[in-house]
Amino acid sequence: MIRSLQHCHRIVVKIGTSSLIHKNGKVNLQTIDRLAYTLAALNNQDYEVVLVSSGAIGVGLDKMHLTERPAAIAEQQAIAAVGQGELLRLYIQRFSDYDTQVGQMLLTHDTFDYPVSRQHVLDTLETLLQRSIVPIINENDTVAVDEMDHRTTFGDNDQLSALVASRIDADLLLVLSDIDGLYDADPHKFQNARKLEAVTHLGQDILQAAGGSSTRFGTGGMVTKLKAAQTMMQAGKAMVLCSGADPRVILRVLAGEDVGTWFGKNTATLNA
Repeated sequence: MIRSLQHCHRIVVKIGTSSLIHKNGKVNLQTIDRLAYTLAALNNQDYEVVLVSSGAIGVGLDKMHLTERPAAIAEQQAIAAVGQGELLRLYIQRFSDYDTQVGQMLLTHDTFDYPVSRQHVLDTLETLLQRSIVPIINENDTVAVDEMDHRTTFGDNDQLSALVASRIDADLLLVLSDIDGLYDADPHKFQNARKLEAVTHLGQDILQAAGGSSTRFGTGGMVTKLKAAQTMMQAGKAMVLCSGADPRVILRVLAGEDVGTWFGKNTATLNA
């Protein structure tokens, strides 16, 4: 199946912590550099690109020479405060190497729950995109806590990226993760596990499998990705889930190659 993306113009890219941090806890500088290169290249081709990046706590742990994530919320938020600044510094440095400006936006769920603040955020995003500045979005981990009548947390950046993508009418959401697509079984356990090239309908069978313990979906990470895909599909848009090991895979996706798993009602064309 060759995907035609000639009408794709506005893209949201989400990258997870596992793609940004090595297994030893150190920051994966090569991934950050390749991500900056790829998004800068797209920016130069007049694509409108938004980056939703996890990694604040992971980078913070490395910066503070810690090996384990503390249990206390206040300590986690302090680490996120350190990590977010360092993560942004790395992004600014790498994007500057490719002559591309970035702008940081830290959001909470309250921002989208209230019409006035939601509109301000959307206006800011539009202005950044009009000026060819790449917005870098993350949840504001230093203040995001669910308590009383405030729903501040998104729960994960998969949900945040889908919410942003649908709100700004993005053509495509690209989710870069430590998995290269959606499988019909756990490929670590079953040699005949088959990666699904395309999903045109998210039925209860797939959603239930994502929460089961007998498949790779049991980690819970796939559940949030399927929910993000569902949000995009309900908005009449598409999502691609693929490996974030080398962010230059984004260029292959946009070239129409069969990379990862495509979620969308029409798997042949996008906004044709």
